[in-house]
Amino acid sequence: MNEEILPDAEAVAHRAAAVIAEAARDAVAARGRFVLATSGGATPWRMLEELATEEVPWDRVHLFQVDERVAPDGHPDRNLTHLRASLLARLPRAPAGVHAMPVEEPDLAAAAAGYALTLRSVAGEPPVLDLVHLGLGADGHTASLVPGDAALSAVTDVAVTGPYQGHRRLTLTFPALYRARRILWVVTGAAKATALARLLQGDRAIPAGLVRNDRALVLADVAAHLGSPLP
Repeated sequence: MNEEILPDAEAVAHRAAAVIAEAARDAVAARGRFVLATSGGATPWRMLEELATEEVPWDRVHLFQVDERVAPDGHPDRNLTHLRASLLARLPRAPAGVHAMPVEEPDLAAAAAGYALTLRSVAGEPPVLDLVHLGLGADGHTASLVPGDAALSAVTDVAVTGPYQGHRRLTLTFPALYRARRILWVVTGAAKATALARLLQGDRAIPAGLVRNDRALVLADVAAHLGSPLP
């Protein structure tokens, strides 16, 4: 796992956008397409705003979601709401595909299975994402793989979680994350410092520590890197 420490969240967002754009150009040159999965969060929304200004072959890019809250379309808690505002509304041309998690369907298990099929139709069998952007919770969760949830042991590529912070969710699972060609962690703020230290130490007692780290780049600000020591 490689790590870069940047001065603040704005610098992390800018650097993350550049990393994604470069990965997109490389993937299109090598394989003719770029398959990206993104997570939510305040710094990632700035990252996506910056990404909209980068040189990216959008007509060869497929966008997937790492996770999504079960809430109505347009709800402020939905990652898709912010993805539209931060990135899609700012692009010079539409991506080849925007694959939103179908959290409005009444049968969430069927919705998860359907999203897994969409992954396979775009990214192969089994699906291989070119880059997955992940965040890190203060409790050590990533995606919507939270401590104690049954989704931690899912063998399918997409799972339904139990309630967490007021919402059930759809989430990519460890098998889907394991196959990704690259993992990009974006971690900012002193509240994440202990979890970040555990991630960097490979602590498998937290969900984030179960993500493979040999293909990972961590972009963190000074506050997250130094804000709090391990207990």
